[in-house]
Amino acid sequence: MASLPITALAGVIFGLALAAPPGPMNAIIAEESVVSGWTAGFRAGLGAMLADAIFFVLTLAGIVAVLDRAPIVRPVLYLAGGCLMLYFALGAVREARAATSFTETGRTAATGFRKTLVLSLTNPYQIGFWLTVGVGLLEPGTLDVLAYAPAIGEALAGTLIVQTGSPALLLGFFGGIAVWIVAYPAALVAAGRRVDAFAPAVAALSAVVLVGFGALFLVLGTLRLT
Repeated sequence: MASLPITALAGVIFGLALAAPPGPMNAIIAEESVVSGWTAGFRAGLGAMLADAIFFVLTLAGIVAVLDRAPIVRPVLYLAGGCLMLYFALGAVREARAATSFTETGRTAATGFRKTLVLSLTNPYQIGFWLTVGVGLLEPGTLDVLAYAPAIGEALAGTLIVQTGSPALLLGFFGGIAVWIVAYPAALVAAGRRVDAFAPAVAALSAVVLVGFGALFLVLGTLRLT
């Protein structure tokens, strides 16, 4: 079994592995970062991280599992999340048209924070994570950390197994997310300052990602209701 420092490091890796893959939250963080600066991108990341903290508390209280037992909950969340993503995609399109270069000024940093918080709280995948893997993090046992890495998880299964239910693992997990929401906007800002066309391009790409996920969520929600 891994030692305490290794367990904490495993938590960091796990948090990074879950926070880094492309998706609607990272699309919003990217848009906020290149259009309004690092602070806006960081605040957007904090919104998603706060949602995970809320789900963590609700998982401890057993409320998330209770909500999941109601058959109507997930379809409604899919539909609500899909509509929100499409709405935010319209905003990203407007940003893509308006942004001619990288700028530190623009919308208030609270805008992205509200977007990611609301989207995360209505994200069935995020709720599903806390109903499955999240519960496993809290209960005493073991976790095959690298098995959850996107694309390469199958090949890395069994490489790093740590004890769950450990405060070190949970602190490391949220620490990994924190590292991502600090470093990711910083990298985008650095790139944006070098290339003026980067801001509208990222805003446009964010719109495409949000439309794609929004459409997917609407289809999944409709299918689950029928």
